[in-house]
Amino acid sequence: MATFVLVHGGGHGGWCYRPVAQRLLALGHEVHAPSLTGLGERAHLLPLLGGHIDLSTHVTDVTEYLYYNDLREVILVGHSYGGMVITGAADRAADRIGRLVYLDAANPADGQSLVDVAGPMMRAARQFGEVRDGVELVLLPGEGAGAFYGVTDPDDLAWVDARLAAHPWACFEQPLVLTNPEALAAVPAFHIVCTSTLASRDPGLIKDARDHGRLWDIDTGHDLMLTEPDRVTEVLHDIAAVPVGRPA
Repeated sequence: MATFVLVHGGGHGGWCYRPVAQRLLALGHEVHAPSLTGLGERAHLLPLLGGHIDLSTHVTDVTEYLYYNDLREVILVGHSYGGMVITGAADRAADRIGRLVYLDAANPADGQSLVDVAGPMMRAARQFGEVRDGVELVLLPGEGAGAFYGVTDPDDLAWVDARLAAHPWACFEQPLVLTNPEALAAVPAFHIVCTSTLASRDPGLIKDARDHGRLWDIDTGHDLMLTEPDRVTEVLHDIAAVPVGRPA
């Protein structure tokens, strides 16, 4: 069985993976779903650290989590903004990661920010942000906010709305700087995407992933770990069983 570390996206927390985590655990896998600084059960840190929270903070969150939990050969999964985070973590701790899984996630190159990767969406999100104590925040929570992520079931929407948190804009604006691109490139990468986003993704990346049997698409909303937990779990379980090798 495999060890999964599930990294959430903007405004979310480790809580969003609960349906998938429960299913993976039932299959015998080890599962971790940490919350990034300022989000989820760590949202209380936002007023204290908001001006210091950026992409580098969240990359450090994950690399330190891997180290202090002594995790190796991890299947590191990142959703949405979490794709930025897992790419940075794999760059810095490639020796602890066996596979990367981009779950309808950003796939940044060296020097890119999330604004570079998903500019129109991020600029739209910024229009509805606000500044608190000198910190620019976006993805503000509120009634119906979960619908922005494709959650439609009324019970799920209420559960999500109650847990979403504002996200520091600096995380989305800071470029990812790679320190060990060769090691990162050697980590096998898999892609699970929403069908509706296929057309907007890098055609070369999608073709390469499809040609190597490392692409799955699911016709559902962006928060697919909540809207299609059975299918996401099934694909993650299959990915854990795929034989992979690294370049010599």
